Amino acid sequence: MLRDTLKPGMTKSEIEQFLQGKGDYVQIDHLGRFLKEPVALETKKFVFLKLAALYEKARMLNEAAKMYDNTAGLSIAFTEKIKHYMKETELYAELGAFDRVEQAMKKAMAQANSREQEEIRISVKIFYKEQAKICEAELRRNQAARFYEKILEMRLSETERVGIKEKLLELYKKLGKLHEYQALEKSLQN
Repeated sequence: MLRDTLKPGMTKSEIEQFLQGKGDYVQIDHLGRFLKEPVALETKKFVFLKLAALYEKARMLNEAAKMYDNTAGLSIAFTEKIKHYMKETELYAELGAFDRVEQAMKKAMAQANSREQEEIRISVKIFYKEQAKICEAELRRNQAARFYEKILEMRLSETERVGIKEKLLELYKKLGKLHEYQALEKSLQN
């Protein structure tokens, strides 16, 4: 039986089958409309994750992050919530939306025990370092500097802190940010 639209009560495999062969934007449209219907919790989570993947593929990272947030909100297990909030955090980091990274990170931390909280901090630091390197490679030095500045606000070992400051010094010099360069150089000498 062919269907022209997604209907409540469809199974995950029926949804997959319906979407098969359709373009990303057509799938996004169908799934978005489907969410307005009364749908079972597990199906709704499945649709949010499907939408998140489609948005991510289309480089609509803000929308993808929202879908991961929605999925986490529907999740019951703490580990699942943390996983989805961390994916949201990663996408906002990629966008350089630092305020949203902080919000998503706090949501993940609220679900985590102390060991997991430390893992979350380390993960966010890694996200920031990866994005800083990408920005440097693409010669987006100002954005790279913003990532390194954010890393400096985090818990770091003294060697990590010195390494980040040295990266920032190099970037400030290339950007002609003399005031920031001198202040940072002075802090390195102390």
